[in-house]
Amino acid sequence: MNAAEQEIRIKRVSSRKRSRDSLKTHLTPARKRGGEKCPRNGRFSSIMAGIKANEYCSDSEDLFGDYDSILEDSSLLAKLDDAEQNERQRDVQTKAVDQQDFTTLRPSRGNGAWEPSREDLLTDSILDGLGDDEPFEDLPASQLEFQERVHENGKRSKLQDGDKTSTPFRNADVERNTEVKTERRTKARRSVTDQMKRTMLCNAAAPSGVSRSVVLKEAVVSEEISVAMQAMETVSAQTTDLGPFFGLPTKVKDLIYKLRGIKSLYDWQETCLNLDCVHQRKNLIYSLPTSGGKTLVAEILILRELLCRKKDCLFILPYISLVQEKVRGLASFGLELDFMVEEYAGSKGKFPPVKRRNQRSLYVATIEKAHSLVNSLIETNRLENLGLVVVDELHMLGDGSRGAVIEMTLAKVLYMSKAAQIIGMSATLGNITDLQTFLRAENYTNDFRPVQLKEYVKLKDTIYEVDPKEEECFRFSRLLNFKYSSSMQKIDPDHIIALVTEVIPTHSCLVFCPTKKNCENVAGMICKYLKEEFLQHREAEKAVLLRELKDSGNGSVCPVLRRTVPFGLAYHHSGLTSEERKLVEEAYSNGVLCLLACTSTLAAGINLPARRVILRSPYVATDFLKRSQYKQMVGRAGRAGIDTEGESILILQDKDRIMAKSLVCAPMENCYSNLMHDDGKGILSLTLSLIGLKIAQSVAQMQDFLCGTLLYVQQQQLCVQKSLTEVVQQCVDLLKDKRLITATADAHGESLQVTKLGKATYKGSVDLSYSDELYRDLSKGLEGLLLNSYLHLLYLVTPYDMIAQCKPDWMIYFRQFTLLSAAEQKMSGAVGVPESFVARKAAGQTVKRSVNMVVATRMYLALVLFSLLKETNLWSVADKFQLSRGFIQTLLSSSSAFCSCVLHFTEELEELWPFKALLTELTRRLSYCVKAELIPLMEVAGVMESRAKQLYNAGYKTLTHLANADPAVLCNTMENLYRKQANQMVASAKMLLNEKAAALQEEVDDLLMMPIDFPSTLQTQRV
Repeated sequence: MNAAEQEIRIKRVSSRKRSRDSLKTHLTPARKRGGEKCPRNGRFSSIMAGIKANEYCSDSEDLFGDYDSILEDSSLLAKLDDAEQNERQRDVQTKAVDQQDFTTLRPSRGNGAWEPSREDLLTDSILDGLGDDEPFEDLPASQLEFQERVHENGKRSKLQDGDKTSTPFRNADVERNTEVKTERRTKARRSVTDQMKRTMLCNAAAPSGVSRSVVLKEAVVSEEISVAMQAMETVSAQTTDLGPFFGLPTKVKDLIYKLRGIKSLYDWQETCLNLDCVHQRKNLIYSLPTSGGKTLVAEILILRELLCRKKDCLFILPYISLVQEKVRGLASFGLELDFMVEEYAGSKGKFPPVKRRNQRSLYVATIEKAHSLVNSLIETNRLENLGLVVVDELHMLGDGSRGAVIEMTLAKVLYMSKAAQIIGMSATLGNITDLQTFLRAENYTNDFRPVQLKEYVKLKDTIYEVDPKEEECFRFSRLLNFKYSSSMQKIDPDHIIALVTEVIPTHSCLVFCPTKKNCENVAGMICKYLKEEFLQHREAEKAVLLRELKDSGNGSVCPVLRRTVPFGLAYHHSGLTSEERKLVEEAYSNGVLCLLACTSTLAAGINLPARRVILRSPYVATDFLKRSQYKQMVGRAGRAGIDTEGESILILQDKDRIMAKSLVCAPMENCYSNLMHDDGKGILSLTLSLIGLKIAQSVAQMQDFLCGTLLYVQQQQLCVQKSLTEVVQQCVDLLKDKRLITATADAHGESLQVTKLGKATYKGSVDLSYSDELYRDLSKGLEGLLLNSYLHLLYLVTPYDMIAQCKPDWMIYFRQFTLLSAAEQKMSGAVGVPESFVARKAAGQTVKRSVNMVVATRMYLALVLFSLLKETNLWSVADKFQLSRGFIQTLLSSSSAFCSCVLHFTEELEELWPFKALLTELTRRLSYCVKAELIPLMEVAGVMESRAKQLYNAGYKTLTHLANADPAVLCNTMENLYRKQANQMVASAKMLLNEKAAALQEEVDDLLMMPIDFPSTLQTQRV
């Protein structure tokens, strides 16, 4: 059998070289054995003892001892040639003898019987001479298999011949039989030599274009993926380990250590990954405290789905910042393991996603984008390509309208896909069984924390430890030992300075405050009483941070940050720009800043742990804290691998003591469906999309779908006034009234179809409250669309939900209005805001003409965006309109996302065709709001304007430049750029470049591919 035809199985072997002396056999050339002569007979010995047939080793295993190649010394092959020549001579002699009368050649023995001598026997193999009683020992795999095949052929030949002798007795048959025998022997011997040469050359002498270590690694990875895939297909309930690293190649474990610094998993993580339900691909909800390491388990499951099952995955995260952080973190894994990481957040994301034939994709999405993505996959019949859906913060199912969107997304996946697995990461909930029933999932709960957490409360100058076993829940711990002057006592009655100076600057501290203004005040207050030694701690790095903050603000720095950063303090809330937030977060993570005064949103955002967490008050604005919020905040205490323990201190006033008792000791809250939230907006939107996607086209089918929702599980608590059937019917009637769906009678009753407006509404993810108004505004806008300015388009994409958050300053309004061109002022009058109205309001006069204040405020916000696009300087625009830069940042982000929604909305309506091209470019401009040359760099996840400017000025002007950059060079070129950040930046650029290239390649393949519905010759002839 040809070596190439054999079924080759890679055997994992050590690449370590062994002692050469032990490998010297009679196969080793004499010159390498000190002049020893090769024995002519004897048994073969091998360096690969105990290897079964058909197990071939990788290149890095030295099969032939000291030989680098079998070609370097042909002693074995020469011996084979000599043996073959000897046999041929014997053939000639035998043929000459055969021509005589064989009966005269029989020797006579004592009893007259003839016995063949060993030399008279005709053999089928030149290796028979080695002796049947001496089997091969320790042969290399290729030679062992060859020997076994020869012996099998010999046995088969003997069985066919029986006890017949090789010498015929009848003279008439002598010549014919001899010729046949000789021909067979010659072929057999030629076959022996050829096979031996071919097998050994294949096994040992094949040239390789790559190093042996690379080949070995690739072979091991390929084998492990293959083994894992086979194991997953045949897995049983008893199976606990599918491969070297939870069903994944060892390379994944190495990458986790290289990129994350994680050498081994926690016990609970290993237990969770080895659960039967995980191996059987059942749905799972696992609940642990904050900072317990939940995300790593999800990432391992994602990698297993991508690499072993070759299916796409969807990772749902609650905030844009978390999506961007996760895209940056997973890009390196994607590059190493050959899968795409695609960002779906804000205005980013393609619907439906690019269809890839040769690569799998991981979609990292916000809650809203994930819903749109699932809708697009259902519509294009591609949901079966989605193998795994992971939801972070699953308890957000109970969080208003966003919770309703999560529920809709998961219910659709459950209903439409039989293969997709759902994994939910959740905080500990009181009614987790309801979520289990909804998701048809099992639950794993653990109270593990990598760092022990101690919870305290502070009343006056006394610290109490939280202990649920105590009757009052609090146990005395210690008195504060910090001397306050009378003036200091007035400024800091809660002793915040005393509490923070116990840990900073050596350790880190977070101070959660009830309001944004309070964050700034607390940071400023602490600075006043810190010693000068705080200024010297990492002084140079803090100076760099201040310069970067100044660059991000185009020369402007927040006065509070200018004062607090030199002491290592800062504040963190939504009033900062996204770039300022990122700089502050990075500085805190790297220890440049030791304290952040922040709002509760930081606890729900990216992971910024601290040695001590202080809760300035048990309130968020005027609302008393929920237990879930409290747990999320105190969960930030304790940094794994740095601290031995973490502390949280809740500052209380006497009036809050009783409520605080239930806050720290009460059981966890319950999670309820929000489809009925806000007058049933969620279920109304769900009904429209179900009809549009043709999942349900009758009331009965709608009810059948709703049986798979959390609302159905909790209908006894939530559907008290109306039954679920009545709710569905009411939604259908309301959608008909809004002209979003129509009904036609058929044999089965009433059939529901979506209208063009309805389809545009659900595909654009437009709030049903605004869909009519948006359509009217866009239709009216076409009548006199202003194209020599962005103002008209900006007005049309200003989010309706931002209007209530702004109250115009009429003097500023009038001043900015007068700066508009005549055409722009005319456009403003056309939408309902004439100059006379603005002038009268600015002058404080009574306005006789009724003007819609919603339209006027929307126009004011459009002017803010218009100034921002022209200047691209957020600070100067904030100063010009007397608005906080945080609000303008939010307005910009909301507008870019809404612009993307309006674009998808107009794509479904033919009469709005001009907007398709116009809004595509506007979406891009709003997403980045920088000069055009910086946009390609800003597309990379996590690259902000100041960093993009640095890169551009350093010569990295395009995505290709950045993708090919050396991270070490970048660190030396850029200020305040750490190696980890540089690695992630380059990896993200490479991933984005690969994504764009793959999309173009798929487009090329589609163009060149034969159409599936191409008419056959027979069909053409019939026509």
